[in-house]
Amino acid sequence: MNEELNLGSIEIPLSEGILWADEYRRDFQTEEGRRKKVDGYLIPLQTLKSVLDQDIQAVRAYKAINNAGEQTLIFVGAVWDATEKIYKDVFKNNGVGNGETVVYDGSRPVPPYGDPNSPLNP
Repeated sequence: MNEELNLGSIEIPLSEGILWADEYRRDFQTEEGRRKKVDGYLIPLQTLKSVLDQDIQAVRAYKAINNAGEQTLIFVGAVWDATEKIYKDVFKNNGVGNGETVVYDGSRPVPPYGDPNSPLNP
């Protein structure tokens, strides 16, 4: 049986994304880390479409740990800044909360969300 992943909203406030990314960095300050190794991520098409629905030239993914304690990726659009010669993050305001800027989540870690028959699955 094929079970679809019910992700709910893939938009999270930028302020929450900052907390998640900080949690990831704190978690992996030790050599062992506290969490299980993640080999990949399942990324729903809705997440990619939402981040690509901006006037951007690239997408950046930040590693994070969400409120469920899962390792995840947070996606943001990026545009080239010729003056600084870097891709700068751009954020979309979708009215989440009090009109807060949002970033995109929705990825799930592999394992457990992997394909057991894939040659890429260890």
